[in-house]
Amino acid sequence: MIKKISLLGCAALFAATVHAQSSTSLNLIPLPAKCAVRAGEFTVNPQTKIVLGANTVQMQHAVARLNEQLKLAAGFELAVVERGASENALTCTLNPKLSGDEAYKLSVKKNGVQVEAKTPRGIFYAMQTIRQLLPAQIESRHQAVGVKWAIPCVEIEDAPRYSYRGLHLDVARHFMSKSEVMQYIDLLAYHKMNTFHWHLTEDQGWRLEIKKYPKLTEVGAYRNRTLKGAYVAPEKRQWDNTRYGGFYTQDDVKEVLAYAEKRFVTVIPEIELPGHAVAALTAYPQYSCTGGPFEVEGLWGVFNDIFCPKDETFAFLEDILTEVAELFPSEYIHIGGDEAPKVRWSRCHACQERIKKEGLKDEHELQSYFIARIEKFLAGKGKKIIGWDEILEGGVTPSATVMYWRTWASSDAIVKAIRSGNNVIMTPNAYAYFDYYQANPKTEPHTIGGYVPIWKVYSYEPTPAGLTAEEAKRVLGFQANVWTEYMPNFGHVLYMAYPRAAAVAEVGWIPKEKRDYDSFQERLIQLMTRYDVMGIRYNRSFLSESRVEKKEEK
Repeated sequence: MIKKISLLGCAALFAATVHAQSSTSLNLIPLPAKCAVRAGEFTVNPQTKIVLGANTVQMQHAVARLNEQLKLAAGFELAVVERGASENALTCTLNPKLSGDEAYKLSVKKNGVQVEAKTPRGIFYAMQTIRQLLPAQIESRHQAVGVKWAIPCVEIEDAPRYSYRGLHLDVARHFMSKSEVMQYIDLLAYHKMNTFHWHLTEDQGWRLEIKKYPKLTEVGAYRNRTLKGAYVAPEKRQWDNTRYGGFYTQDDVKEVLAYAEKRFVTVIPEIELPGHAVAALTAYPQYSCTGGPFEVEGLWGVFNDIFCPKDETFAFLEDILTEVAELFPSEYIHIGGDEAPKVRWSRCHACQERIKKEGLKDEHELQSYFIARIEKFLAGKGKKIIGWDEILEGGVTPSATVMYWRTWASSDAIVKAIRSGNNVIMTPNAYAYFDYYQANPKTEPHTIGGYVPIWKVYSYEPTPAGLTAEEAKRVLGFQANVWTEYMPNFGHVLYMAYPRAAAVAEVGWIPKEKRDYDSFQERLIQLMTRYDVMGIRYNRSFLSESRVEKKEEK
C-alpha cells in the first residue's frame, strides 16, 4: 500500500513558515533530498546579476535557460558576470568537494542567492529548482504584468538517487518535427531528467539521414497508408491512404544535439536490429532473407522480415552505425534487439550456414551472435550498446546494458543479468509505458491497450529486492517509453506523457523511503498550473481519481 500521511518535508515546512498569500509556494517536483524553509524572500529585479565563479561555456549553459524565461516572462534578463558582489545576485560556484556530479546546494536569503555544485550540471538543476520556486508566470512565453518575481528563502541540499533518468520518444510510427523534439527535451530537462532516448527506426519509418544510403530516407521514411483506429481483423481494418512520413537530416540532428547539450540532456539514438527493419528493407531488400519486395508498413505490430545475418548485411549496418557513432556524442547507442521473429532465419540457407559455421545451437544463439558482432564493432568506435531485454535470450556479454521492459517475461532474467555483471535500465511496460491508458478507456483517446495511471508509475521501485549493495549499483535508473502508434501529433504525445513523466522524474530522483503519493499529488496540482502557463496539453484525470486506496503492484 502507498502510505497516506501529511505532506512531507519542504511542502509542510513552507506552509508553516511562509504566509499563505505569498506569490509562490514550495511545491517542487522532484522533491529535494533535504530542505528547510525560512521566513522571507528574495526578489529578482532588473538589477540582479548572475555571478559565475567559473565563466565557462558549460556554466553559461547552466544559467541560460532561467535567464531566457526571465527575458520572456519578466521582460528583463540578468547580466551574467564573472565576478561581483553577492548581494542582489545569484552567485554560482563550483565546489569539487561536493559528492555527485548532479548534486547541488541552494541557499536563498533576503539579500541574494548562493548556488554550489560540483559540476555545471548541478548548477543547471539548481536553476530548475529556482524556476519552480518563482511564480508560475515565469513559464510564460509573453511578458507577465504585475508579478513580483520573489523566491522564498530556503536551504536545499539535493542530489538524485539514480544516474539515469530518461524519457523515450518513438518518432518512427508517427513523425515529430525538429522543433517538437526540442520542446520534448526542454520539458524532460525541466523535470531534472537527463536522458532522451530517440527511437529513430521502425517497420513504419526510417527517420535518420544516412549519407551512404540515401534510399533509407528517400524510400524508407515514407509509407503509403496508415491504419485507422483499432487493430482489428484484416477484413475489418480501415486505412488512411495518405502518403505519410518525414526524416531528420544530419544537420537537423546536430541542432537537436546542441539544444540538448545546453540542457545537460544526453541523447541516445536507437537503430533497431535485427528486427523492426521493414522500412530499411523496403529501401535495400538485398539485406533480407528473401530479397523482397517490401513495403514500408502502415500496420502496427511485429513482422517476420528482419535483417539477414550475412556478411553483406553486417557491412551495411556497420556503415550506418559508423555515421550514427560519428553524429551522436553519447557513449551509448541503443540497438533494439527486441521482437525479432526467427521464422525467416529458420528457413534461410545463409542463416543456417551461419549457425553451422559459428557452432551455434539455434536461431536464438544466432541473434546473440548478431548482437555480439554489432557490439564488438561499436566498441571499436568507442561506443557501448543498450538493448531491450530480449538480447538476454541466447546469452549476452556482461558489457551490454539491458533495458528491462517485459514485466511478464523476464524479471528473474534481469536479476540474473545484474548478478552476471550487466548494467540495467528499468522501463517496465506495466509501470512505464505511456502508450497505455492513464484513465478510464471510455473517456480517453484510443490507445494500444494496458492501464498505467500516474499512481502506478509513482509506486514503482526500480531496484529489485534482494540485491547486494554492489549489485544494486548496476541498476542505472528508470525510464518511461512513449510509443506513438496511436499518437498522430505532438499534442497527443504531451497528453500521454504528462503529468506521468513528473512521476518518473520523482521516482528517479528521491529515495524510496521519501516517496509519498499524497505529497506528490499536492505538489503536482501546483506544477499543473505551470503546465497551463506553458501551454502543455496534459491529462487531468488524476485530479478526479480516488485517494482512498492505491494498491502497489509488484
